[in-house]
Amino acid sequence: MDELQYQFELLSAMDQKLSVDEKMFQMLCNTSSSAFLYCSFEDDIIRTFGNWKLFFPIEIQEQKDIKQLYDCIEDKYILKLKELLFLEKKSRRNESAVVRMKEKNLWVKCETVVTYNEKKEPKEKVIRFQNITKLKNQHEELTYMAYYDIMTGLYNRNYFVRLLGDFVRKAEEERKCVAVMFIDIDDFRKINDGFSIVTGDEIIQQFGQFLNSFSSSHVIVSHFNSDIYCIAVYDPCGSRSVEHIYRMIRERLRWPFSLSNALDLSITVSMGVAEYPEATKTTLELINCAEIVMFRSKAMGKNSIQYFNEPMVDDFRQNISIENKLKEAIFDRSFMMYFQPQYNAKDRGLRGVEALIRWRDKDGNMISPSVFIPIAEKNGSIVPIGEWVIEESVRTFAEWKKKYQHKLILSLNISSIQYKRSDFVSKLIKTLQRYHVKPSEVELEITESVLIDDLKEITNKLIALRDYGIRISLDDFGTGYSSLSYLKGLPIDTLKIDKTFIDTVVSDKNSKIITESIIYMVKKLGFETVAEGVETKEQFEYLQSIECDNIQGYFMGRPMPPDKVEELLRQLPKSN
Repeated sequence: MDELQYQFELLSAMDQKLSVDEKMFQMLCNTSSSAFLYCSFEDDIIRTFGNWKLFFPIEIQEQKDIKQLYDCIEDKYILKLKELLFLEKKSRRNESAVVRMKEKNLWVKCETVVTYNEKKEPKEKVIRFQNITKLKNQHEELTYMAYYDIMTGLYNRNYFVRLLGDFVRKAEEERKCVAVMFIDIDDFRKINDGFSIVTGDEIIQQFGQFLNSFSSSHVIVSHFNSDIYCIAVYDPCGSRSVEHIYRMIRERLRWPFSLSNALDLSITVSMGVAEYPEATKTTLELINCAEIVMFRSKAMGKNSIQYFNEPMVDDFRQNISIENKLKEAIFDRSFMMYFQPQYNAKDRGLRGVEALIRWRDKDGNMISPSVFIPIAEKNGSIVPIGEWVIEESVRTFAEWKKKYQHKLILSLNISSIQYKRSDFVSKLIKTLQRYHVKPSEVELEITESVLIDDLKEITNKLIALRDYGIRISLDDFGTGYSSLSYLKGLPIDTLKIDKTFIDTVVSDKNSKIITESIIYMVKKLGFETVAEGVETKEQFEYLQSIECDNIQGYFMGRPMPPDKVEELLRQLPKSN
């Protein structure tokens, strides 16, 4: 009896333990956001647990009810679910699949776990249904961000490069070409500054939507950044040729974009085109070549298209190389000052010298100022270069004055960017005072380009300099469109006749008439004249005969380093 009582109590205890475990299991299932389908192959039992109603509006009580699940799933995922829910004993699969439900618009991950008996036959199977909608949406958002530009919906730069690479590889196999069109909106900064960034963004979006109309299996359209787009065309021909696309773009841009703020804005674009394999055989280089050509289009006046050619790209790369070398040269102060003498035409006496910057790079190559000065003006490095030129020229000139006591004039070329700086006048005056150089001994040369942007401001600065005693010379006279109008309002002392007239002054009747007229007019206005680029005896004698005041050019003296100028000064008689 005691043994029977013991067995009874043991079974009760075990039953109680099972009851607790079952309750715990039930609680876990009920609090889970997942649903579970349990199948026992040996006992032919099917049960559902967990948050089943979150996923399915049906009850599963036996195997035939499984078919009802398929009605809840979008058609294209039904086959996946059928394979996963295969419940026959021969199933040995531990798998997972992601399906989408019809009505509830849920993304559901289905995972299976199968247990086996000693004979390695399926014994039980559990299918877990997990709601991964939030995770799936986040993944899709990240995928979108990885491939697409948020502002325009076009492909972004990184994905474009990847797709272009596929085009290039395919073109290599099929012996086709791939064209890249690099497109930039002209003067886009003015839109942002003048109308607001929001307006600029809307222009970007609308133009991007228009470009997207060209998208196809052979045409990839992307938004690189800001106002730059890039289009790749596989085997361009017919309606997908570069010429056709450009024509369509020009046609669209004949009409303004209507914006949400009731504003109508028109734009133009500059475009550069490079093709594989003509330009290059690598993806990034192909984009780079198209971009370089686009910059050429900008330089040619904008609102145009330019096509790749080797010299154009070589020039651009040379400019980039020079720009990088310029930064080193400014840091190392590796420039040199040369000086070209100016002579009085009547008695050949030395009037003075024009300061000219020279630059020899680290490789020993002389780089012409006509090459590096425009680059320096474009990237802003002309400011420190110009300050060094003034400092070095005035310092050297002061030493010559102290040594040789000659009455000379130092002519300085000043960039328009320097003139625009608010501290230009004060800095120049302080430099002259520091080296004890008289203002009347310095002549600043200005060109028409200095005056174009802000005539009033520049004129006021020139008047201040003139009042201080500094001489003002108008350089390259006759080459601009409005030079005559400047003579009336500017504080000018000297006028330099441009070399283009002097080159043909002996042989060309028109050049003679123009040159004689300039000299006659300038004398009447009370200015001094300097003829530039005088290279022959015939030119000199003719200019002398028409009473040109001063001569500058190879005939009388080439640009020379400071030590050669000193040799020249030592030969001159000392001034009284």
